[in-house]
This record gives sequence, C-alpha cells and structure tokens, in this order.
Amino acid sequence: MRLMKKSLISLIGGFLVLLGLIFVIIPGPSLLLIIPGLYILSHEYPVAKTYLKKCMRMMRTSAQWLDSKLRNRRYR
Repeated sequence: MRLMKKSLISLIGGFLVLLGLIFVIIPGPSLLLIIPGLYILSHEYPVAKTYLKKCMRMMRTSAQWLDSKLRNRRYR
C-alpha cells in the first residue's frame, strides 16, 4: 500500500511539474501547474519541499516588486 501511494504521488506530482516546465517554454499557465506539482511531491520527497519554498519565496518577491511599481504609477 505504501509503495502504491508513493508511486501515485510521484506520478501525479511529476506529471504536473513536467507539464508546467513545458508551459514555461510554450505560453501557458506554468506556475499554476508547477506549484501544485511540487506541493504533491513534497509529501514524499524533502527536496521538493525545498524547491517549493524557493518558488514561493521568488513569487512573493516578484509580487512585492510588482505592487511597488503599481503603487508608484501615476494615473492620468
């Protein structure tokens, strides 16, 4: 049962991450697939948890940068 659960988690999480990486190259919702894929993989693999935290940190930083640019924008 444990082997089947780990295999299923690896298959689904790996598929989502792989599909997200493909959508990085061609236009598509890459982050909407990479983050859930890493989240699923992080239940079994500690390395995936570190990549998930790094991805979340980078998204937070870019969102703060975008917020500061939008706040400083002048309206006509």
